Amino acid sequence: MINAMPIFTAQDGTRLACHVRGTGEPLVVLPGGPMRASAYLGNLGGLDAHRQLVFLDLRGTGRSAVPEDPATYRCDRLVDDVEALRRHLGLERMDVLAHSAGGSLAMLYAARYPDRVARLALVTATPWALGLPATAEDRLAAARLRASEPWFADAFPAFEAWLSGTGDFDPVFLPFFYGRWDDTARAHADREEDETNDDAADRYGAGGAYDPDAARTALARVTAPVLVLAGEVDGGPRPGLARRTAEVFPAAEFAVQPGAGHYPWLDDPEWFVRRVTRFLHERN
Repeated sequence: MINAMPIFTAQDGTRLACHVRGTGEPLVVLPGGPMRASAYLGNLGGLDAHRQLVFLDLRGTGRSAVPEDPATYRCDRLVDDVEALRRHLGLERMDVLAHSAGGSLAMLYAARYPDRVARLALVTATPWALGLPATAEDRLAAARLRASEPWFADAFPAFEAWLSGTGDFDPVFLPFFYGRWDDTARAHADREEDETNDDAADRYGAGGAYDPDAARTALARVTAPVLVLAGEVDGGPRPGLARRTAEVFPAAEFAVQPGAGHYPWLDDPEWFVRRVTRFLHERN
């Protein structure tokens, strides 16, 4: 099944969309952004050749409807939508892959529904749910790894100013989010504004969204295998911060993709697909 778009209804009546690519055993994919339409994930570097990918458009993004209550954009409230998708798919347990901010949503889902998760892959996942934000120091340290790049001299001062609050967001530093700043990365970055619901993004981590102590306690009881995959040059999270995420789970493995930034399936699709597929298909 290629590019099918099933529609289903959330608990509060909001109409939600998911996009299905490939065939085989389903793998539910939760996007980041936060609140970016799932289209930015593409086919995850060709992962759809190995699994049926079910991409959820979070409410208010992509083809999913805008909810009546904007408070439901909060990350912990979105857990209900993930559970509604599981029920819609008729899965007793499901494999889940989450990217970036979607990692916090996946962690909250696993904390609330541990028996519904068969395997969980957290890809460059932002561990806000664990009270572990990427700091400005993290991002600058990762950025300095790119000092030999031809664009670094222009990008770094603007990035430093933005992170310190003395400068505005500037597209000149977008290369820091990618392991390779090529035409593919440029096109991917150019789509972000149109694919993101900024109002929803502002509400994603609103007060009450996260309870790190409760999340840690719950996730320590999750027995499903977990893969935490970091990008070598990603600043949010850096590999060290991602490793701390892995340490929360009793059955987690940790991997660093060489040379990868925040979107590792773009930087080296073959490496990414090989590593994720190995995790999804290995025996417990």
